[in-house]
Amino acid sequence: MSGRTMSVSEETKNIADIRPIHAHFNLHCIVVQVAPNSHKTKDGKEVRTCKIADKTGSINLSVWGEYCNAISPGDILYLVRCYATIFKNNLTVYIRKQGYIRKAGEFCMLFNEQPDMSEPNKEWVQQFYENKAKEASLQQNKLPGSYKVAASRVKRDKEV
Repeated sequence: MSGRTMSVSEETKNIADIRPIHAHFNLHCIVVQVAPNSHKTKDGKEVRTCKIADKTGSINLSVWGEYCNAISPGDILYLVRCYATIFKNNLTVYIRKQGYIRKAGEFCMLFNEQPDMSEPNKEWVQQFYENKAKEASLQQNKLPGSYKVAASRVKRDKEV
């Protein structure tokens, strides 16, 4: 785990306050449970799911690479530069590529497993997929337009 200092640009959130739209935050939590098996992606990267908690609730954490085997139940962690999104209809926390996990201790942290923020929330799931559809639609509309602009610039530049 990293010895870097925590970023002050992102706020430290309570788990109960996390929503699928949150993209830049830190967490102070305890690892409650670690999935017994990790999984390999198509790229061959290792992924493992953990249940983390703080005094306000619990949530799933998906960890990648070196962190898969470094996290154990009872570890108290600082998660720096996190984001939350819906995965298989469950709210899940991820560490950004620029983020890291720092172990801050073991076993001595008050926590609450309820509410479990990873439990499916129909409203969040519906909103998440609606936003995905809107993004896809915008991308489809944007690509041809940006191509036309780029093509007209090339044509214009050739004429000069």
